[in-house]
Parts: sequence; structure tokens; C-alpha cells
Amino acid sequence: MKALALRASPSAFDSTALSLRDLSDLMWAANGVNRPNGKRTAPSAMNSQDIDVYAVMKEGIYLYNAQKHLLEPVAAGDYRSYVADRQENFKNAPIFCVLVSDISRFKTGEESQKMTWAYEDAGIVSQNICIFCAGVGLKSRTRAWMNSDKLKEVMKLTPSQHLILNNPVGR
Repeated sequence: MKALALRASPSAFDSTALSLRDLSDLMWAANGVNRPNGKRTAPSAMNSQDIDVYAVMKEGIYLYNAQKHLLEPVAAGDYRSYVADRQENFKNAPIFCVLVSDISRFKTGEESQKMTWAYEDAGIVSQNICIFCAGVGLKSRTRAWMNSDKLKEVMKLTPSQHLILNNPVGR
């Protein structure tokens, strides 16, 4: 109840880096494995586990490997401006969680149905991020705005991978 009472949508962030503990807990809360059968903290349509969480930080872009609970390097360099895009007030956030759906993981359905499920699943992960942040004294908000063309290129996304949402996280 306290986390829900504190949940808000800030419009600016301090650039202070998160502790490694906070970063680790953030990734796990977003979409980590919380059961021996491999299921996640965020449910997904037909347990497709279509949402991948990318951490975009000053040092680079990392893919969260939920099974191993670690960040795998994707691209070196600071690409936070691609996520903030024209909304410069977000560019100081020390981390952006970028949510990507790989719709090829859905075993049935037309592309339009798969995209509906992708939006739903990303919304659940995003809310996990917001509630976690409120609970530990961090700030976050859900955003859809980002420079998708540049991010797709630097993240080397395939045609079945779709940028859905992002959450800046900080203080």
C-alpha cells in the first residue's frame, strides 16, 4: 500500500547512478524469474515471455538475461539521448529500462493480435518497475516516446522485435 501511495510520474531525474543492489533488484522486479519452473515476476500472454528488458545506461546498452539474472552487453556508449529523444528533461536518468517484445515467441495469432498481447505484457512489466521504484525510494514513469529508428539499429533488433515502452529510473 505504501508503494502504491508513493507511485508517481516524475518529469525530471537526478543523474546519480543506482547502486549495484538497486540495479539488480530493479531488473529482477521488472521481469525476473521468481519460480523454479522459470516463470516470471510479470505474467505474459500464454506464458510466451515475449518481453525483454534492456538497461540503457551511460556505459552502454545491456540485455537482462532473466534465467541467469545478469546483464549482457549489447552496445558500448551512452545512448540515453536516443531513449529520451526530444523530451530532454529525461536524459539525466541514470538508467532507462527499454521494453522490447519479440512477437515470434507467440505460438499462435495474427500479427495484430500478437501486438495487442505485446502491449499488454509490456504494460505489466512497466508497472512492476514503477511499483518497485516507489517501494525503494526511486522514481520512474512509463513512456512510449523514444527514437525507435536509432535504437533499433544500435540494439540490432530483428524484424520480430518491437520497441514498446521505456521507463527512466533514478532519484
